[in-house]
Amino acid sequence: MKKLVLIIFWGISLAACSAIQTKPGAENIELVNEVPSKTKCTYLGEIAGSQGNWATGDFTSNENLVVGARNDLRNKAFDLGGNLVYIQDHKNTNAWGSLGTTNTTVIGKVYRCNFQ
Repeated sequence: MKKLVLIIFWGISLAACSAIQTKPGAENIELVNEVPSKTKCTYLGEIAGSQGNWATGDFTSNENLVVGARNDLRNKAFDLGGNLVYIQDHKNTNAWGSLGTTNTTVIGKVYRCNFQ
């Protein structure tokens, strides 16, 4: 029984270290730093993507925190039917007593754009 609990805990801990994956199709969503053209794009809404928390952040690399937050943003944009996200803000935070960054959050506006 102890081995089973240890294996389950180890599996959960290992999964906590990896970046959030994109849904099929969401990997094609473009992230930009400039407001898109209003004549070619329709605004769909504002979203936030996030990776990490006080419990898992110290065990997740900074790269995976950033990649995971961006992938979470893409997944949410995909759910809204968007194909482009204008990044408004990007924050790294750390929990009290942590070894470094424990959470990355990206805020953006979702658009559906006609690129033709």
